[in-house]
Amino acid sequence: MVEICSSAQLLERGLAVRFQVLQAGVIRPAIALRYDGQVYAYLNECAHIPIELDFNPGDVFDLSRQYLICSTHGAYYDPTTGLCLGGPCSGRRLKKLPVVEKDNAVWLLEENKL
Repeated sequence: MVEICSSAQLLERGLAVRFQVLQAGVIRPAIALRYDGQVYAYLNECAHIPIELDFNPGDVFDLSRQYLICSTHGAYYDPTTGLCLGGPCSGRRLKKLPVVEKDNAVWLLEENKL
């Protein structure tokens, strides 16, 4: 396990914490966020075209704070599953990363965090 951040850094439906993971020898951007009390993490890549969701660092929620949104394409995603609910990639998913929250920290499992 590798620590991503302290639990206190992830505010409910607030800014996501950005980090990087190493997958198959490639450094990829990722985000961790809190939604309805639970922590979720995804590659920070739109399912439409693999560009980062956030134009402003960590700002991945739409104005209603109900959905994750791609600031470039307007695709919006369910924060709990990563499923695209509308936009140019409807039906596709963000790539979920395995995380656990314990000992007042958020930890990445299996992947290689940089």
